[in-house]
Amino acid sequence: MRKTSLALAVAASTLGLSLSQVATAAFIEDSKASIEARNFYYNSDFREDAGQSKSEEWAQGFLLRMESGYTEGTVGFGVDALATFGFKLDSGDGTAGSGLLNPDRSGGSQDNYGGLGLTAKAKVSESVLKVGALQLKNQAVGSSDSRLLPQVFRGANLVSKDIAGLTLDLGYLDEVNNRNSSDYQDMRLNTFTNSGITVSGANQANQFIFAGGNYKLTDNLTGGYYYSNLEDLYKQHSFNLVHVLPLADKQSLKSDLRYARSTDDGSSNVDNKAFGAMFTYAISGHSFGLGYQNMSGDTGFAYIGDSVDPFLVNYVQVGNFAAKDETSWQARYDFNFASIGIPGLTFMTRYLTGDNIDRGANPEGKEWERNMDIAYVVQDGTFKNLGIKWRNATMRNNFSRDIDQNRLIVSYTLPLF
Repeated sequence: MRKTSLALAVAASTLGLSLSQVATAAFIEDSKASIEARNFYYNSDFREDAGQSKSEEWAQGFLLRMESGYTEGTVGFGVDALATFGFKLDSGDGTAGSGLLNPDRSGGSQDNYGGLGLTAKAKVSESVLKVGALQLKNQAVGSSDSRLLPQVFRGANLVSKDIAGLTLDLGYLDEVNNRNSSDYQDMRLNTFTNSGITVSGANQANQFIFAGGNYKLTDNLTGGYYYSNLEDLYKQHSFNLVHVLPLADKQSLKSDLRYARSTDDGSSNVDNKAFGAMFTYAISGHSFGLGYQNMSGDTGFAYIGDSVDPFLVNYVQVGNFAAKDETSWQARYDFNFASIGIPGLTFMTRYLTGDNIDRGANPEGKEWERNMDIAYVVQDGTFKNLGIKWRNATMRNNFSRDIDQNRLIVSYTLPLF
């Protein structure tokens, strides 16, 4: 699609270049932009009489994403932007707290929120350095995008693919803008229920570093390692092996093994060994998965707090199954309806159970969770890219509130250029 002169001028002025200097460069030719409208209804029904009976909110969000190409030359420069805006459609008295909206001081939710994140980038060969607003997804840190607006970090990230089969990934983060916030703030260690994790002094850090990568050992086997450190709170070594074994026609067996060793960094008691394994057999449009996860050590799993997605096989819609000494199992089934002529329609269901949770003087902790996702994305025509997803979860345990949860997300992505 032809780019507007306004879009070109904005991109050029952001980099401090005149339009004539970049008119023929890949900076312009490779740029792209889209706007996503995301309508989100969230309902968590707490199955006891005590306390808040439910968390229920409905909101509308908009996400404008712009990515430039790179200027010509040995070192190419570019800029990306993410502008977000969300506003409340419904949030009655006493039903806030879904994570969809920015909370206010009275225990409710603000009418609207949003932000603008800019990212400068430079590329040499197959190495890219980004500085500014970052969305990350690796073994050390995963930005959450499971609510109205995504979680965004501030920092620098270098990804290099100059060596065939090897991806190197280095990062430095100093602030986080959580998915229901308009402001950047210090990061914190997640001290979730039954984690056994305690912090001496302030639970906050303004430095998170990570270094690691993945290497394709063979055509079917990839190995990964990451080191990460949340300043003064925890250090972590994370290992990952993924193997895909082709079987008969349209059949495969995927093995995903994960191990992480977490220790304190001076101001916490973190001490955890986390092992996880997920085996998935796929045949045509069907996938059958079996997962296992075990926690050992003096605490549960360590990761950045609030809304980061931890690199765990049994981290699901409600629970993380990563409490102190917890052992958990997962059975999962997926079906892609494209295999029977209905592209864009997918289904997933899974069941998890965990036990042996160390609750100190209290009885052993137990929990289970059942999830179901149904999603459809229109593939072509007037409503191409219109997506509808229903997410359902049931969580039961003997140490906290039982939950029946539903999320309905309607999204539409419009490419601008």
